[in-house]
Amino acid sequence: MRTQRQVVDYSLQKRALLRELLTGRIGTYDVCDASPYLKNAARFHGEPTDDRCPICRSENLTHVHYIYGDELKQSAGQARTLAELPVLAMTLREFQVFVVEVCLGCNWNHLVEQYLLGRDGLAGGGDAAAEQGAGSDASAAASTRRRREAQR
Repeated sequence: MRTQRQVVDYSLQKRALLRELLTGRIGTYDVCDASPYLKNAARFHGEPTDDRCPICRSENLTHVHYIYGDELKQSAGQARTLAELPVLAMTLREFQVFVVEVCLGCNWNHLVEQYLLGRDGLAGGGDAAAEQGAGSDASAAASTRRRREAQR
């Protein structure tokens, strides 16, 4: 996606959790605890993947995209399809997306990644690099300006 930025990948955390499971330090009941709301979001708003569940290995995982942001108001915390995200990214200044993988068979769930989307990513393409080169005063002024605009 064009405006995607500040990506955080949780694959190392997932590997550590699976290692704990394989060594017997934690049980499957500790990691297979998807709530009914998360499972419904996966059924109705999720994106199927080709990846097999690391626990049961019989079902494919589903990715659910949750959105959060000040401009979303009542829509914050809702699950959205992947097709809806570019439309929202062009209409909203900034919002955060959390991607959760879910297995509908054994209830495995884990946070895969999080990132920012929105129009602010378009305006900051070449200008952000120039602001960073100009020093911390320019970037502090830009972030203060964004905060004031968001409060309006």
